[in-house]
Amino acid sequence: MKKYFVAGSMVLGASIGGAGVAQAKSVSCPDTTPAQIEALFTEFNNAWATKDPAKVTSLFTKEPVLLATVSNKPRTTPAEVNDYFVGFLKSSPVGKIDTSTVEIDCNTASRLGTWTVTLTDAKTGAKTDVKARYSFLYRYEDGAWKIDHLHSSMMPEK
Repeated sequence: MKKYFVAGSMVLGASIGGAGVAQAKSVSCPDTTPAQIEALFTEFNNAWATKDPAKVTSLFTKEPVLLATVSNKPRTTPAEVNDYFVGFLKSSPVGKIDTSTVEIDCNTASRLGTWTVTLTDAKTGAKTDVKARYSFLYRYEDGAWKIDHLHSSMMPEK
């Protein structure tokens, strides 16, 4: 774990002419590589393959934001995220990363780029590739990297 010192709020003295005093606290940051952040997508894709909404939802933080490609409704609770995946997983999604940029901070990381999600029609078996942009924002929560925010939108141009 890396250690960072973060300046806290200023505390002003009660007497006239009191000086401000900055308080610092130590923050532990997990040692994380871009490859580890990239591997989180494999975990996500494998959870999709189970078709179990609870397994997918467990990859999100306690206060997630899901802005999904095929839903107009922002999902901002674990129950709403789970509800989205109840329907979405019926199309047997399989994701493939096309482009990727990873950035890592202390307890947050991002993976942004483009992906192709292959969906299968449950009735006909027909497969459709959906080309989209994605943003995975991760937060280190309870000792693990979790999806804090996921946004995906279809490519605007053919």
